[in-house]
Amino acid sequence: MATDSAPSNRSVAQSVTIAALLIALGNIASRILGLGREVVTAAFFGRDSPGVNAFTLAWTVPSHIYDLLINGVVSAALVPVFSEYADGDPDEFWRIVSGVFNLIMTALVVLIALIAWQTPFLVTLFVRDPELRPLTSELVRLLLPVVLLMGVSGLITAVLHARRIFLFPAFAVATFNAGIIIGVLLFHDQLDVVSLTTGALIGAFGQVLLQIWGLRGLQYHAGFNIHHPAVRRILKLYAPVALGVTFSIVGATIDRWLASGFTGAPATMRYATTFVQFPLGLIAAAVSLAILPTLSRQSAGADEEAFQRTLGMGLKIVLLLVAPATAGLAVLTQPAVALLLERGEFGVQDTAVTALALLLYLPGLPAAAIDQVLIFAFYARKNTLTPNLVQGAAIGFYLLAALPLLWFTQLEFLALVIGNSVQWIGHALLMFWLTRQVIPLHGQRLGEALLKAVLASALMALAVYALLAVTAGLPLIVQTALAGGVGMVVYSGLCIVLRVEALGFFTTALVQRFKR
Repeated sequence: MATDSAPSNRSVAQSVTIAALLIALGNIASRILGLGREVVTAAFFGRDSPGVNAFTLAWTVPSHIYDLLINGVVSAALVPVFSEYADGDPDEFWRIVSGVFNLIMTALVVLIALIAWQTPFLVTLFVRDPELRPLTSELVRLLLPVVLLMGVSGLITAVLHARRIFLFPAFAVATFNAGIIIGVLLFHDQLDVVSLTTGALIGAFGQVLLQIWGLRGLQYHAGFNIHHPAVRRILKLYAPVALGVTFSIVGATIDRWLASGFTGAPATMRYATTFVQFPLGLIAAAVSLAILPTLSRQSAGADEEAFQRTLGMGLKIVLLLVAPATAGLAVLTQPAVALLLERGEFGVQDTAVTALALLLYLPGLPAAAIDQVLIFAFYARKNTLTPNLVQGAAIGFYLLAALPLLWFTQLEFLALVIGNSVQWIGHALLMFWLTRQVIPLHGQRLGEALLKAVLASALMALAVYALLAVTAGLPLIVQTALAGGVGMVVYSGLCIVLRVEALGFFTTALVQRFKR
């Protein structure tokens, strides 16, 4: 048995790694354009203008709707259930997809109509500053068509992931970010901050057009098909997700309401989290989405050993990549923010405040990356309740950290940033403890992988810090590029010396991919 399973184990690891790499290719474009979106926004609107802060707050509404009806159900229910039918009878598969699509889009249209009717009241729930409320309300209404298009795009993404088609969904996010950039560049002079909503509409429409190419063979069926076992199971799996997303919405609403009381805080937090989301998208999202279909099939087949190996490998790859990303950002915080954002309406003081916020967000970055893989492991086992109950507890972590700092210190909105980091760390620790209770991981050598990644990242950070001091007189772009390049070389070399297992998976997968 040992000899038979070894090639199979390596094949699963390599296929998952290749899938993660394919997703990462699209995510690289997405995250680069996401940074470009923030560069353009910062240059035209700055950090503390009413327009950019009103748009940041207004975006809360489409974000929450998407999370409630689309994002949560995609990973928790649609991909796991669709994956079981994707390789079977095509007609049955498309009947299930059509029924789910009709259900979700009907709910989405009804919710959008309610929000359009009660926008001013809704805005008072997350905007504390009365002067920001009128503009925020206007922007919310303008963003509602974007929500509908995002819903269609998200559902197509679920179908493509279940069919193991990863590139179209990955580049869909890049398309959305490109749309916002185009909207601002073309319409800023005529529309001012409304150019951001115009760009979002362009990007959302582009997402749908791009992903339709992946739906070859689509057989649309009218009706909700709620009596089909798969549709009923999706609804059953979605119920706990809705609870967890509701917890998340409550927490985010509190965070936005508190932040809106400080001048420039919503935009500052947005710019800082963009730097955190960059490695999260490249690492955690890529690996999690790559292993979810495999984990779902292994769980459905009751292959516990394979499930544990796949999950362990996914966690080790995340540790391999997120540790140096966190250490590198910690050392390069100030030059990175200055290099990307400091132009136009975004000045030196804006750089200092944003860099400080970013530094306080970074402790939560590794936790958020690991957390995403653990959540997807529960989703693959059709357990959507546990991760979403943990989300409720995480809001408690946030409030316990943020409110005392807000009341008894002069940190102002930075207290909220620290609260977010504590929330991510607490959520990850609780999720890992719960994972260990149901999925034995003692043979996966995760502790060894963690220690090696931390050691190599710490030594890399020291090398980057020393290089920054030596090259202090060079132009900022040259200095940052040299520091980043040397850091990657040092970290890779240390991983080879330390014999980091996940690095072997990556290099083997790359070599075989290029051979093919």
